[in-house]
Amino acid sequence: MIHLHFSADDLGRIRFAFSPLMEAVTSVRTLSASTAARLHAPWIRQVAARLDEVDLELLTAVVRPTGYIPDFLVPPPSTRLSSIEASLDEVAGADLDTVVAQLSHLAGHWVAQQGAGRPGRERLLRELVDDPEAAVARLVVALEHYWQVVIVPYWPRIRALLQADLGYRLEELAAGGVQQLFRTLHPLVSFDRDTLRVVKYYEGHADLRHRGLLLVPCVFAWPDVIVRTGDPGPPTVTYSPRGLGRLWEAPTIQQQSPLAGVLGRTRATILAQLDLPMSTTQLACQVTVTPPTLNSHLKALTAAGILSARRDGRSVLYARTPLGDALLTGPVDAAMGG
Repeated sequence: MIHLHFSADDLGRIRFAFSPLMEAVTSVRTLSASTAARLHAPWIRQVAARLDEVDLELLTAVVRPTGYIPDFLVPPPSTRLSSIEASLDEVAGADLDTVVAQLSHLAGHWVAQQGAGRPGRERLLRELVDDPEAAVARLVVALEHYWQVVIVPYWPRIRALLQADLGYRLEELAAGGVQQLFRTLHPLVSFDRDTLRVVKYYEGHADLRHRGLLLVPCVFAWPDVIVRTGDPGPPTVTYSPRGLGRLWEAPTIQQQSPLAGVLGRTRATILAQLDLPMSTTQLACQVTVTPPTLNSHLKALTAAGILSARRDGRSVLYARTPLGDALLTGPVDAAMGG
């Protein structure tokens, strides 16, 4: 069990962020973790043919199925949605003494080093420790390529799920304050008075020291909760977002769908894709229409009450309304209250 101790000031410094790099790093763990593989099996099957293109030997040596992940690989995002480029720049600029210390710790970590292939991993980790500057450069290249090959095709849908989770967490915070936020965050997380407790395989205590707490939803964190308490940056708790079960479902409209006959196939397809809230840019990656045409369809569906639209920073997020859900999944008379 790890205990994170809050001050009153820390409670006012809780914030959320998304981390593309955390998704990439934890997805490496998912590839070899049998528990997580069950949930993410559709994704694993789809990316299997592409894994020969990436340096999986290196990545699986530094990101093990369980246990310790070197902190320098996953710097806390400085903004709500840090780019993969900005995060990799931080990795590239990591303090080399810290890199050596963390890779050395990983090499001897009793949980992380369980499993076959330990001698080979130890040799590789020794090579990285002996030349940390080259090690960091190699890791940055490997992670950037892995991101492009394995994560980018799925990023619009992953990001949409993260945005949906953020909306839910903010509603929980508004409805019941910090107590309710943490009560529904994850089964391994509990909050009492001034202490957040996370069930782990080790015992630890950390004072937040007026640094606040960063909460990072991450689809590949499941079923774990990942805690980062070291400097630099705020302490971070990475947890699984709600709705993971639908992430890899491919929304489709049948060729002879009655709804497609009423709305038109393009609008019916748009409606099917919006089981998760998406911006125009995200949605454009999922449907094959031009941006002006897509905007026209979105406006028409929103005006009809089939979609809702809400501003999120510089973007507008579209999602199905209850009417849109009913049109897609149930009889039309149910959607109209008949």
